[in-house]
Amino acid sequence: MKLIHLSDLHLGKRVCGFSMLEDQQYILAEILRMIDQERPDGVLIAGDVYDKSVPSAEAVALLDDFLVRLSKRDLRVFVISGNHDSPERMAFGGRLMERSGVHIAPVYNGAVAPLTLTDGFGPVNIYLLPFIKPVHVRRFFPEQEIVTCTDALSAAIGAMAVDQEQRNVLVTHQFVTGAARCDSEDVSVGGSDNVDVSAFDGFDYVALGHLHGPQQVGRETVRYCGTPLKYSFSEAGHHKSVTVVELGKKGSVALRTLPLIPRRDLVELRGTYEELTFRGFYEGTGYPDDYVHITLTDEDDIPGAVNKLRIFYPYLMKLDYDNRRTRAGIVLDAAGDARPRAPLELLEEFYEKQNGQPMRDEQRAFARDLIEKIWEGEA
Repeated sequence: MKLIHLSDLHLGKRVCGFSMLEDQQYILAEILRMIDQERPDGVLIAGDVYDKSVPSAEAVALLDDFLVRLSKRDLRVFVISGNHDSPERMAFGGRLMERSGVHIAPVYNGAVAPLTLTDGFGPVNIYLLPFIKPVHVRRFFPEQEIVTCTDALSAAIGAMAVDQEQRNVLVTHQFVTGAARCDSEDVSVGGSDNVDVSAFDGFDYVALGHLHGPQQVGRETVRYCGTPLKYSFSEAGHHKSVTVVELGKKGSVALRTLPLIPRRDLVELRGTYEELTFRGFYEGTGYPDDYVHITLTDEDDIPGAVNKLRIFYPYLMKLDYDNRRTRAGIVLDAAGDARPRAPLELLEEFYEKQNGQPMRDEQRAFARDLIEKIWEGEA
């Protein structure tokens, strides 16, 4: 039995104000190409299909097109909602879609019945458990004490009555303790959303969604496949991929990944304005097709730097500075020295606290001249 594991499509997402829809359309086409090569029996989509609970019309149209294309292939599709999705909106029309081989998890109601595929080794039971919290589960099991996310997940899984003699796959969307996060993911205060990996002991493979970096947790067969695209510069070093799961007889699971090459990569660059413009213009080593985060190390801000740099880096998403001023991180204290001081002295103190360095002689002379002209005009 061969399955393709996807998650966290985040359709409709914007990164630093840039729409990712065209990039998402491109990468979904690449995934379809891989599916045609691999010819799996099923595709698992482990939540966060959309980036918002009320997705844009364009995002809905993109998912619609993707599911229609999948339904025309000889396979089954299994989809759950994640914490970014509205479970009610995701579940709409689900019973009608089943006729086309697309199975969308309903809103959690205390019972999860398996969907079964069959191969030469017998049945494979696939359980679809959307993103849940204790509040979602507690009312269905009033006799149990459900406080933590692990309690909630254990109660939900316990109610499934999983047959341990058969092969079982769980598709769910949770944060498993010990997994590595990145900046683009939602974080609950104090780690209240953590789930212990032991809750998944009864499954041959657990297809996880929620975290953007591909990784296993606890054991190889409890896996986050990661996002198909990079959605923040904290993911710049990630190698995005599709996970292929092959189940043989009971106890035999083989995993491999297929690399995904995006239409535009996310790249981080660092240096002075002169170095980066020289690299882009004279050396021809700019990044005309990639999204870029530039950190300038110049001590003085470059006027109009974003527009100037976009000549060489047209998809510049983000510009930061790293210099003595930004590293100092000084907080101005309004309750400081209250003695009367000259305007130039106050300006010098403000400049040094703001920039982490004293004024240069030419700056001081310019400020003195400007203050004198202002005062003369008021006299």
